[in-house]
Order: sequence, then C-alpha cells, then structure tokens
Amino acid sequence: MKKLKNIKNILVLGSGTLGLRIALASALNGYKVIIYDIQESAFVQAKKIQTNLLKILVREGVISEKDSEKAWQNQTFTTDAKLAATNADLVSESVTEDLELKKKVWAKFGKLCPKETIFTTNTSSLLPSLFAEETGRSERFCALHFHDVFYANVVDIMPNPKTESWIIDLLKDFGESIQQTPVIMKSESPGYIFNAMLISVLGAAGALVTYDVASIEDVDRSWMGNFKMPSGPFGILDEIGLDTAWHVIHVFKDEKSKRFAQLLDSYIQKGKLGRKSGEGFYKYPNPRFNDKDFIKG
Repeated sequence: MKKLKNIKNILVLGSGTLGLRIALASALNGYKVIIYDIQESAFVQAKKIQTNLLKILVREGVISEKDSEKAWQNQTFTTDAKLAATNADLVSESVTEDLELKKKVWAKFGKLCPKETIFTTNTSSLLPSLFAEETGRSERFCALHFHDVFYANVVDIMPNPKTESWIIDLLKDFGESIQQTPVIMKSESPGYIFNAMLISVLGAAGALVTYDVASIEDVDRSWMGNFKMPSGPFGILDEIGLDTAWHVIHVFKDEKSKRFAQLLDSYIQKGKLGRKSGEGFYKYPNPRFNDKDFIKG
C-alpha cells in the first residue's frame, strides 16, 4: 500500500493539451515527470505549448521564473515505452478518447510498469471499467480526470468497481499536492459531475446552431451576456478541442447529437481543432469574443 510520500515519478501517456498540463502541474510541484508519446515529432508542438503556457503563468504571477526553470528540469520527453515505464510510481493516461486505443495502450503499459505502479486515466467520456481489465491490475486503476488544471483546478476521482479504497485516498492526496481540488464520485457515471452538466449545455448550443435557430456568435453572446462569462459554449468548445468534443459527442445516437457531431467534424476536416490549432469556431490568439464590442453584436 503506497503513501503519497512514495510517489516521486509520474508518467504521462500522451502529449496532448491536458496531458501536458497534468505533466506541468506535477513538475511544478516537485515530481519527476516523463511524458510519453509514440512520435518524436509530437514533442516539437508539445514544447511550444509548454513554453507559451509557462510564459503566461509567469506573466500573470501564478508562478515565478525560477518555478518555470524547475518545471523544465523536472520533465523528460520520450518515445521509449520501456524507459518511460521503468520507474513510474503513478501513470496518468491522456490518449485519444478511443476505447480500443486505450485498451491497447493499457495492455502495453500494464506489462511494462512495476507491479506497484498506480494507474489512472484522464478519460473524459469512457467508464474506467470498460478497460480496467487490460491494465492487469483493476484494483490499482482509477479515473483521475482533470479539467483545465491551472484555471479550473478540480480533479474528479472515479473508481471502477474493483478499485481498492486506499487508492482513492492516495489520489485525493496527490491531487491536493499539485494544487487541485479533488471531488470523489461514489460510483461510475458517464461525464463525471461537471462534464455531465456541461454536455447538456454544449448539446443545447449545438442544437440551436444545427437546427438553424441562431448563429454561433449569437449563442455565445446570449450565454456571455446573461451570465457575465468570458466566453460562450462555442468558445468553451474551442478550449476543449473540437476533436476531443467530437469523440465524446459522436457516440450518442440521437438526432441532435448526430447533427452536432457532423458540425464538429466539418471543422475538424479542415484542421480547425480550436485554440490548439489556431482556429476553431474562432481564430486565435485573438478570438472575436474577446472584443469589447462582441456582446453588442
């Protein structure tokens, strides 16, 4: 039975947006982090994202220049799966929301990692029990789902039916150690807590557009104007990533969800994935909804 003091080395599987933020938060809080991806080329973009995020955090006074330097010192990037797994105390998986891919990844690292390693998945839409067996250690496997990490610092802990109780306690302590607010779910449920609520909002926004009730900008204006929020549903989708949102939405078979998935896919096919690609429903780094006159139309 591991204690938090025994967790020193974090392995992050996948160098996408959230994987990188999890890695960065861990590195900033003193953990040694290895970021694994299958392609070396993925790290070029990953390091650019890390560099830009660290600059923003320093500029906003969230961290110091010294903290930024420490984060780089505590992170290693590799495509060598065996090397990545060797000393891992805790694994955080953030690969694409594809069940078969996750099964494949966990079957691989379930064999490579030490038997004491704690396994977690950052899946946003799949239940951990769907691929717990592939890990080879269901009792040490749990969903540890992050949101934005730095600006929305809630982390969901969702055990599968076989997760041992001490794992939940350990993950709660780990979450707090990297400045997150853990919320513990009593049982598995699609979408966790916040996402279950968010999907309803985004689905409604998607229906308003795909059924030609309102424009994308007017949907966002309505949300922002009424709730005094900095962005609307489509701005939020750009932050999430349209590809990530598509993976969540396309599994639903009702007509509204099908139409919404088609809308998302029409952007994805053009390489418009949201903020991370420079364009989604809006163009970045200066999206239209940031304009002072946006609410006025």
